[in-house]
Amino acid sequence: MFRKLVPAAAALLFLCGTAFADPIVGNWRTQAGATAHISSCGGSFCIQLKTGKFAGKSIGKFKAAGESSYTGSITDPESDKTYSGKGALAGSKLKMSGCVLGGLICRSQTWTKL
Repeated sequence: MFRKLVPAAAALLFLCGTAFADPIVGNWRTQAGATAHISSCGGSFCIQLKTGKFAGKSIGKFKAAGESSYTGSITDPESDKTYSGKGALAGSKLKMSGCVLGGLICRSQTWTKL
């Protein structure tokens, strides 16, 4: 009986952990068509490109800033410039934006959850 109970308990713990994951965690299709992976990392959410020209590059780190909103920094992989960023989650869409010069120059794009 113990042999059957241990794998069942391990599976239950795994499923509970994924059920409570933040909705921003997962794979996202960027506006450029690459896949970005957002994962939990030390109380924050780290963003890494998984496909495309810049695959493997870390491009941001966000923290939760309220229900379905996030703040942090985002890096443009093309220019390697880092911007103060924010994200807003609505269903399967994540609107990302980054600004410099106190919000004077901003860029935004919408990602779709895969």
